[in-house]
Amino acid sequence: MDLKQLEYFVHVAELGSFTRAAIALDVAQPALSRQIRLLEVELRQNLLTRNGRGAVPTEAGKLLLEHGRGILHQVAVAREELGAARGARAGRVSIGLPPSLARLITVPLTRAFRDKLPHAQLTLSEGFSIVMVDALRMGNLDMALLYNPERSPEMEQTTLHEEELVLISQRSMLPGALAAPKAGKARTAVALKDVAALPLILPSRPNAFRLLLETETMRIGCQLRIAMEVDGLNGILSLVREGFGHAVLPAYTLANFDHADTLVVRKLHSPRPISQLTLVRSTRRPATETQKVARALLQEVVLGAVAPYA
Repeated sequence: MDLKQLEYFVHVAELGSFTRAAIALDVAQPALSRQIRLLEVELRQNLLTRNGRGAVPTEAGKLLLEHGRGILHQVAVAREELGAARGARAGRVSIGLPPSLARLITVPLTRAFRDKLPHAQLTLSEGFSIVMVDALRMGNLDMALLYNPERSPEMEQTTLHEEELVLISQRSMLPGALAAPKAGKARTAVALKDVAALPLILPSRPNAFRLLLETETMRIGCQLRIAMEVDGLNGILSLVREGFGHAVLPAYTLANFDHADTLVVRKLHSPRPISQLTLVRSTRRPATETQKVARALLQEVVLGAVAPYA
C-alpha cells in the first residue's frame, strides 16, 4: 500500500464515482482504476462495489476509508510540522470566494496570507455557491465563503456577517417617490413591494441573492418584474449605470466598480432581505494548522472589508 493508492481510494469512496475522482485528482480514469485494483489485490479484499450509478465502499472499504482519512491527514500534519521545524508553516490552502466579495478581499487577503504564512501556498477560486459546494465535497477547496448555504452534516459552517440587500439605481431612473432627495437630506428606505415593481436586472437562479429576493417578495404576495438576467456583477452594475434597470445586491458590491458615484443606493424595508455570509469547510477532512491560521485570517479580512458597508 502506498500513499498515492490510499489517496485515490479515499477520493473515489468519498465522491462515489471513479469519473468524479479522476477529475478531482487530475489523473486518467484507467490509471486510477488500476491503482485501486492493485490496492484491493494487495489487501485481498474488494474495497468498492461498482455499479451503474458509481462506486460504493464495501464493509472493508468503509473501514479503510476511516483509516485512510486519518493517515492522509497525519501525513499533511507531518509535512507541516517539518516545515515548522525549519521555522515555517507550509502546505497549500485553497479558498473559494463569491464574485460579489472577491474583488473586495482578494488583495488584502493575499497580503495577510503572505505576511502570516510566507512559506505556504494560497489558491483562490472565484465561483457561485453551488459550484463551490461541489468543490468542497470533492476536496478541491479547503474552505469557501458562501451565501445562505443549506445545513449539512458534511459541512462545518460559521456565520461571519449578515448583510442587507440594497436597491442600486441610476439616479435618473428612480421614479417619482423613489427619486434621489435633495442635497443634505437623508435617503429614505424603499418598501420591498415598490422595488418588486421596478424593472430589475438580477442574476439567474440558483444565485443566492436572487433566491433570497424571490423568497422575501413571495412572502408579501409580490412578484418580481425581471427586465434581464445577467450572471456577472460588473455586467449588472454597468447596465444599471446605463439606465436599463435596477439591481438588488449588497452595498459592498460597489466597492470596486469604477462608476459607483453615478449610482444611488437605498435600503429596503417591509421586509429587509438579509443575506448570511458563511465560512464553510468539509467535515470529512480535519483541518491542518496552516488551514486553521488561514481560516482566522480570512475571517479577519472579511469582517474588516465589509464593516464600512454595514
